[in-house]
Amino acid sequence: MLILNKTAGVFSKQSKRKVYEFLRSFNIYPGPPSLHKLVLGIETSCDDTAAAVVDETGNVLGEAIHHQTEVHLKTGGIIPPVAQQLHRENIQRIVQEALSASRICPSELSAIATTIKPGLALSLGVGLSFSLQLVDQFKKPFIPIHHMEAHALTVRLTNKVEFPFLVLLISGGHCLLALARGVSDFLLLGKSLDMAPGDMLDKVARRLSLIRHPECATMSGGRAIEHLAKQGNRFHFDIQPPMQRAKNCDFSFSGLQNITNKIITQKEKEEGIEKGQILSSAADIAAAVQHTTACHIAKRTHRAILFCKQRELLPQSNAVLVVSGGVASNSYIRKALEIVTSETQCTLLCPPPRLCTDNGVMIAWNGIERLRAGLGILHNTEGIRYEPKCPLGVDISKEVGEAAIKVPRLEMKI
Repeated sequence: MLILNKTAGVFSKQSKRKVYEFLRSFNIYPGPPSLHKLVLGIETSCDDTAAAVVDETGNVLGEAIHHQTEVHLKTGGIIPPVAQQLHRENIQRIVQEALSASRICPSELSAIATTIKPGLALSLGVGLSFSLQLVDQFKKPFIPIHHMEAHALTVRLTNKVEFPFLVLLISGGHCLLALARGVSDFLLLGKSLDMAPGDMLDKVARRLSLIRHPECATMSGGRAIEHLAKQGNRFHFDIQPPMQRAKNCDFSFSGLQNITNKIITQKEKEEGIEKGQILSSAADIAAAVQHTTACHIAKRTHRAILFCKQRELLPQSNAVLVVSGGVASNSYIRKALEIVTSETQCTLLCPPPRLCTDNGVMIAWNGIERLRAGLGILHNTEGIRYEPKCPLGVDISKEVGEAAIKVPRLEMKI
């Protein structure tokens, strides 16, 4: 009962009984020894319940994921208690499906890796509670995972990428630039001072009522903006990128959201429609806000590359920029970054779109990376807690700002 007492409140008594029945359903006697290290990864940092089994060669033996998108579209955004309940309802099934697909018995696992930071507290708690019960039942090492580190290292599963490399992580909940020097060795060059780009795009989509648009009704806000922007003319609205005078690598998106909201309100008055109806200029607004977002992200990334090369933190030639996170699947933003990497003689690498969004594979792979490096492997989970807020690496953003590197103007012909 020790583990259940430590995580009291995350699962109801009925849920705990189901978990124990689930655990007892497995054969805990060891099968034939595996030739490779095997890690079960569990991800519940936000609104996706995901699990995967990955081996040390990068083979994904089994994976499963439950998306909460439809529910959150109806509620107008992620409501933490709702996300928590959906994780509770689905985590057992998702882990079972990943293990069944892998044909791996839990007793054969080398370790269990789980996201414990950063993220929504209520969501993180479900994943941690469930994982600790697995760890206790099967007597396996536990590897706590930093969500952003997992995103940063996913590219090493799909590509042969050596350290150091530059990482741009852009999603609905995060936005940062960091230099990856090792598995658990990061220098933070810049981060969003307010909101993440995916969150901003989602809110603009909600303000434009794109859920009522026949082509966008089933899409997330960011995807709806990208889809509609292809039909629009970005030149119809002049939205300037934020922080143009700040010579650092930090980001800001709240001002961009506010400016866009004012434009939408003005156009609603001009067109004589009520809030909640679709503007005839919705596609043009989507195109303008997407372009400005891409330019802002590209300029900060350009400065980060120049800073790292100036300080010899990256090689002068054949440097690598890795872009991951949900917003990395936006093709328009990727094209803006391709212009930057072409100018700076860097290679741009992005994991496949399915691995850019939250998933169990990246958590399991981060576990493999940490097993190899012998870092953060716990044999005693007493006192382990989730951390809703947690920076990535050592913050040197002040040093980046003091360098005041001027970025050459690039023509963003996308």
